[in-house]
Amino acid sequence: MSDHLMNTYVPLPVAFARGEGAWLWDENGRRYLDAISGLGVCSLGHAHPQVADVIADQAKKLLHSGNLVRIPWQEQLAERLADVTALEKAFICNSGTEAIECALKITRIAGHRKGLDMPGVIVMEHSFHGRTLAALSATGSRKAQAGFEPLVGGFIRAPFGDLEAIATIAKRRQDIAAILVEPIQGESGIRVPPPGYLAALRKICDEFGWLLIFDEIQCGLCRTGKWYAHQHESVLPDILTTAKALANGLPVGACVARGVAAEAFAPGQHGSTFGGNPLVSRTACTVLDVMRAENLAERADQTGSEMLERFRQRLSANAVVREVRGRGLMIGIELTLDANHLKLAALERGLLLNVTQDRVIRLLPPLIIDAEQAEEIVEVVCSLVEQTA
Repeated sequence: MSDHLMNTYVPLPVAFARGEGAWLWDENGRRYLDAISGLGVCSLGHAHPQVADVIADQAKKLLHSGNLVRIPWQEQLAERLADVTALEKAFICNSGTEAIECALKITRIAGHRKGLDMPGVIVMEHSFHGRTLAALSATGSRKAQAGFEPLVGGFIRAPFGDLEAIATIAKRRQDIAAILVEPIQGESGIRVPPPGYLAALRKICDEFGWLLIFDEIQCGLCRTGKWYAHQHESVLPDILTTAKALANGLPVGACVARGVAAEAFAPGQHGSTFGGNPLVSRTACTVLDVMRAENLAERADQTGSEMLERFRQRLSANAVVREVRGRGLMIGIELTLDANHLKLAALERGLLLNVTQDRVIRLLPPLIIDAEQAEEIVEVVCSLVEQTA
């Protein structure tokens, strides 16, 4: 590892030279099955021909113009996002963290317009929303926050999935402007809320006049079997953040909103130098078109359900397995002991996976994996867990 890189990552001892579909090849030509997709980014797999062609074509025409002029591809991307989310308007940025920052700024503006001097946002314990100061402050992880104090104020924490806690906050506080929640918590270990939770949050927000914000940066874009995970409950948020898989590897994110949230900004109140440039916007449009054409939501639902069933059948009686959980191709296997050693063990078996919260094997394979690749992931992971036991 270079001495000139800041000490922010602990990479595995491998570097990849190329990829194709769900496969990666290292510098020595060894092949690996990718079960993490660059942390949920490369949902169409690697070197997708249509995406690659669009990137090459647009790079020859125009990479960047800045938002001082119209960007037709950005406008088309906003239209596509409005279609798949059933929301109204989008701000295109460079990452999920930036999308969260946009959502929080909208919340502040909307709260002030309602007469709140210090608009508060209810956030969930064990959540993860990003690394910038506001997104980090909203995040429910002291490990991630430690050393970066003073944090941004205005966040009130509640246990994920606990509606009584939300009701208690509503009774005690008059300064709440919004609820921010991941429909499925990713970084904390693929935590799925109880059925009806999101719909109940919508009802509470409607009752008290709060905005409902869904952070779908990891669980969105067909990964759970719907375009966005909240659609399993037929609930509509006021604001949605999306990123990761949106351009299959190019940096792009979006904050999509409706109603008062969609109309919150005036020119000059928010912006981005690189956000929504022609290259990333056209690529993101292509990714959304491919996801629709290839029915990747339905495919993720079917393949993920089969993998979850296989994991549960094989690991449910294993003493070191606490729980197998997930939805679609967003799968977590929580152990009773540290699982970090499995990352290297899997790599030696030709499988790239991730461990989060030290004990949860996190699987986010490309949505285009076939039955044979899905079975290989199940077989390698199960055998590694069984050896650990």
